Amino acid sequence: MKKYFSKIIMFTLFVLSIIGFVSCTDYLDKAPLSDISSTDAYKNFINFQGFTEELYNCIPIVSAVGSHNSWNLGDDEYWEPDETRIFAYNVDQGDYWAWNTAIFGSWFKTGGNPSSQANADKGNLWGLSWYGIRKTNIGIANLDKLTDATDEEKNLIAGQLYFFRGWFHFMLMQYWGGLPYINMVLPADQVLKLPRLTYQATADSAAKDFQRAANLLPIDWDQTTTGQTTLGNNNFRINKIMALAYLGKDLLWAGSPLMNSVSTGDKSYNKSYCKKSADAFALALHLNDSTHRYELADFANYSKLFYTYNQNGKIPGLKEAIFLENLAGSGGRFRWNQVNDYRPMTINASGIKVYPTANYVDNYGMANGLPITDPLTKDAESGYDPEYPWKNRDPRFYNDIVIDGAKCCLNSTGKLSENQQYASLYTGGLYRTSNGPKGVLTGYMSSKFVSKLMNDYDGYKDNNTVVISFMRLADVYLMYAEATAEGYGSPKSMADGYTLSAEDAINKIRDRAGVGHVDKKFLGNSDDFMSEVRRERAVELAFEGHRFVDLRRWLLLTEKPYTLKMSVDFDRAGDVPNSTLYQNPQNGHLKNFRETVLLERHLGQRHYWFPFLKSDVNMYKEFTQNPGW
Repeated sequence: MKKYFSKIIMFTLFVLSIIGFVSCTDYLDKAPLSDISSTDAYKNFINFQGFTEELYNCIPIVSAVGSHNSWNLGDDEYWEPDETRIFAYNVDQGDYWAWNTAIFGSWFKTGGNPSSQANADKGNLWGLSWYGIRKTNIGIANLDKLTDATDEEKNLIAGQLYFFRGWFHFMLMQYWGGLPYINMVLPADQVLKLPRLTYQATADSAAKDFQRAANLLPIDWDQTTTGQTTLGNNNFRINKIMALAYLGKDLLWAGSPLMNSVSTGDKSYNKSYCKKSADAFALALHLNDSTHRYELADFANYSKLFYTYNQNGKIPGLKEAIFLENLAGSGGRFRWNQVNDYRPMTINASGIKVYPTANYVDNYGMANGLPITDPLTKDAESGYDPEYPWKNRDPRFYNDIVIDGAKCCLNSTGKLSENQQYASLYTGGLYRTSNGPKGVLTGYMSSKFVSKLMNDYDGYKDNNTVVISFMRLADVYLMYAEATAEGYGSPKSMADGYTLSAEDAINKIRDRAGVGHVDKKFLGNSDDFMSEVRRERAVELAFEGHRFVDLRRWLLLTEKPYTLKMSVDFDRAGDVPNSTLYQNPQNGHLKNFRETVLLERHLGQRHYWFPFLKSDVNMYKEFTQNPGW
């Protein structure tokens, strides 16, 4: 498929270059091909798809913008302290201006080059989105020129254009709030006067485009006549389920407390938006149930949703991934520094270090489905015990988190000590103390995007392929649960036309991991249920870039305990031999288990939105700055 569409792009660029050449070349000197009309780029499916294809190249890279990438900006990760080059550091300090200046980790920047395959040219949400929006409007304005095409081909082109126009606006307004919704080709010779809309008004326009796209697109391009040309290689083409899922997400975000408050002054959920959102998700899930276009991965293959290793650059995500970040250079872009960032210097002798916060890890409850209400206190109901805090936990805890005693390193040279091979995360342990600020300051390490078991000194970094999902099927179930409970009134509610209740949707995700269902004490009303929805999103979508937006839209970003980043400290009890501990670290016996605040973020109301660049808000008075900036 890549080769096929590359030919389309090259042909279209060739045509466009000739069109530009004609205007400045004497008629008598023209080559025969320079007589190509300005309509040729749109006259048939091959040409118009070549024009449209560039929009896929405007999807930003999140996980590999540069050498060190920080896409988790909530309370979930703690980077090496005082490492000012990381965007997450700037967010911790309340300096959101760094979205366009941070050396490492910001994928929001201006600029960008859709024709480039360089990582740095793809981590540009602001720049590539506006480029993409203009391109969609040019395409939509020229749909009438698509004459040499079947109705199916016309629908495929139009559906992609409407989807991307909605998607680029949606991606921007998540972070900057309400925008002018650009649905026309803006003339270059006129002064802009388009005012910013409220968040909900912007979302309404995006919803119309997502709905148009859903009406036009197929569920699976492989099942279309047009798609037969690239049969088996259409997996990442925009389709009906994608469009409906993003319609639901757009409406749920519009109905969330933050977005509702800036639009109406009401800090609660907007029930009307949530109900419409639930209905969109319900239709997407119903279509998916009947076609199996997307499927939840078996838990045995859970890690393959996030990374592949030694599989010749195979894209992770399986059939669960719905919409992925840009794939440019995916086979080798996560190597070198980024892989090293997840382990202390005693394993990987380079990198800027990043580790999960202890307070975020507390979201991983017990295997029976109950939460940990206080990590320092024994709880007979859930079975949690701070002397055995790793025992009987949610299975996703063991997949995502490296705990004390876990084997982390091979010993092919025979030169590594036990404290190098096995995670020495107890207070005073080697992993905690080696190289000062590069040690595991939080007491936990992440294994969501890299294996727990890494080779001696950097050998793991080759052949590690990581691609972040902007949306996967599990996320759709979780959003459906939230929208349905809030829109239809209770955890037991179902959206129109679908057979799963909000409670059932959460339990479907838990069943995959072998976790107990939502306890009945959380099912009496939507407020109690939402505490488990929020926790389930924290666990299932951990470290995938969702937390910062979730905390903001729930109006929790500035509230304790979400402003804290904490570490866990403990001593090994000493009654379990290391050889036994290393075989089964889940049963580790600890003493003096405690949590300590490493950082408290002092954030105010202005930190719910990114600031616009001063050059943008100075273009014309109707384009206003976000409050407080």
